[in-house]
Amino acid sequence: MHEKLSRRQAAKLIGAAAAGVFLPDGHSCLFAAEKSLPKLIRSIPKTGEKLPVIGLGSALTFDVPSRSPKAQQVAEVITRFAKLGGKLIDSSPAYGNAESLIGEIAFKSGLRDSLFLATKVWTRSVEEGVAQMERSLQRFRTRTIDLMQVHNLADVDREMTSLRELKAKGKIRYTGITHSERKGHGEVERVMRLQKPDFVQINYSLVDRAADQRILPLAREMGMGVIINRPFGGGGIFQVLAGKPLPAWAAEFDCHSWAQFLLKWIVSHPAVTCVIPATNSPQHLTDNMGAGLGRLPDLKTRARMASLFVGF
Repeated sequence: MHEKLSRRQAAKLIGAAAAGVFLPDGHSCLFAAEKSLPKLIRSIPKTGEKLPVIGLGSALTFDVPSRSPKAQQVAEVITRFAKLGGKLIDSSPAYGNAESLIGEIAFKSGLRDSLFLATKVWTRSVEEGVAQMERSLQRFRTRTIDLMQVHNLADVDREMTSLRELKAKGKIRYTGITHSERKGHGEVERVMRLQKPDFVQINYSLVDRAADQRILPLAREMGMGVIINRPFGGGGIFQVLAGKPLPAWAAEFDCHSWAQFLLKWIVSHPAVTCVIPATNSPQHLTDNMGAGLGRLPDLKTRARMASLFVGF
């Protein structure tokens, strides 16, 4: 049996495997084969377009000055994300410099055509909403944004009308709505039924499973794409898990770290299209991407995984 790895150790080994480096000792059989594991892909229900199940969030983590050492780190994260097959990057005007930084890095690296860029509109008037979305196009340095979402349902019914108009003009490809707290799920359900967006973005994790009750079943019924935010429940879960060994049976679904354990539980739900853990750490990014490879837990195993988090 292989020794349990920390998140940092697992990320380094997966990264080495992705780069084609042969690893000595027993870890080689675990990680050198990562390249050959099947990539987990889901179809967007409305069109059949394919997306890898692991995306990239940018809340807090990408709000750094464009000419700073932290921006160089974000650039490494984005380029590594693309190299490892990632596509969907999610942002918002509410995330400070994130949109501009993503746009600059994607442009300079020649990555725009390989990425699926998602952002949001968050205003209280139709005029300001349209102006904000135009600024997002400029910040991303693109003529078309792949997915525009109404952030936290702000002025949602009027903004959805604007989104549909921009979609008809070819400025956005998909429409969506977002929320990140269970207290908003009732309103999310109302908007899903009334406005029928292409995507719904919602919070869901092993420490917050409320979306299982109403949102995920409805999205599947209505044929909507689902993006999952807050997959680690805010991140505090890693403090609780620190020092705890990963269950040996996690290897049965190609899982080698607690981050992958948490992410694979999410993407094994049939309604989920993509999950967007936010990070500006290249090591954590690599670790997260490992959750998008290989086998997924079945229903019985998902229940077993969830049982470890009762009371969290």
